[in-house]
Amino acid sequence: MKYIFLKLLSIFYGIIVSFRNELFNLHILSSKEFDVPVISVGNITVGGTGKTPHTEYIVRLLKSKFKVAVLSRGYKRKTRGFFLVEPSSNVRQVGDEPLQIKLKFKEIVVAVDANRVRGINKLLEIQEKPSVILLDDAFQHQYVTPGINILLTDYNHLITKDSLLPYGRLRESPANKSRATIIIVTKCPAEIKPIDERIITKELEIRPYQNLYFSQIKYGIPTPVFPADIPKPITELTEGLSVLMVTGIANPASLKEYIRHGSHDIHEMRFPDHHLFTSKDIENIKHKFDLLSGRNKILITTEKDMVRIRDLKSVPDLIRASLYFIPVEIGFLNNAGKDFDRKILSYVKENKGNFNFYSGSKWA
Repeated sequence: MKYIFLKLLSIFYGIIVSFRNELFNLHILSSKEFDVPVISVGNITVGGTGKTPHTEYIVRLLKSKFKVAVLSRGYKRKTRGFFLVEPSSNVRQVGDEPLQIKLKFKEIVVAVDANRVRGINKLLEIQEKPSVILLDDAFQHQYVTPGINILLTDYNHLITKDSLLPYGRLRESPANKSRATIIIVTKCPAEIKPIDERIITKELEIRPYQNLYFSQIKYGIPTPVFPADIPKPITELTEGLSVLMVTGIANPASLKEYIRHGSHDIHEMRFPDHHLFTSKDIENIKHKFDLLSGRNKILITTEKDMVRIRDLKSVPDLIRASLYFIPVEIGFLNNAGKDFDRKILSYVKENKGNFNFYSGSKWA
């Protein structure tokens, strides 16, 4: 009975979303284009497709040649309106993902605004106005027409094999993938067979104007959250090391699999996606960490969770001296990264208008 009820709710939800999308198709609701190049990175799934590392990949690609800005809504922040993110900002002001990006790329502009049209206009008013704007998690935000619209879908949970909320995890129908100019299948295994690529291409019904790419998660070495408290940090996960994995993300399965390659003694504490950690949470984490047997033990969290935990005013010394995060990047399979890079760079170069480059930068 519960599943029937959820299915009915999904049908009702789908009608509402379809009606909204049709208002855009009929131009009753308008979508604004800007003179500055705009690239959107998003999904139609509730969390877990890797938006932030893909956005960071594009930042790395562009930042030495262009003045890059990232605009996000700042999910779960406690402020409203337009807000420029600074390294000194906290999660409650700007959200975890925008702060993570700013801490990693201090030279670029990062801002938050739920109203993307207003946010872009505000960015174009600042003194060092950007020559390219990346919209983080904006596939559904149709009030802006991006020049490149990137849609992400998880290899293990393709959008074509899912259902609408609340029965499934989709925020709109898979048919709306037609708005994407680039589709990336994320979190792929290290090697994917050509037959599997062909099956997925057929499953996603890729259109002539769309490009399909496959990417994988690449994990870095364990990095101290509080480096001053860990004078001799570990650099790899080894047998005999007990790990308490603390996560507040949609799907930590791939992180756990990565840790398992080094340590088989893994314990978990899972919190909801974008969870704002409290002092009580830290007490519970410390209690569970105390219960782990042996002296050779560490805490591991994600890069996004690290940003939220480091904001807490009081973290026990034991946690500070044991807590690591695992940096995440993405890589394209089958040498497709060069083609992806070329498409992004060509689009920005050809549509940069009168916006300024960084002084001294050159095109390769």
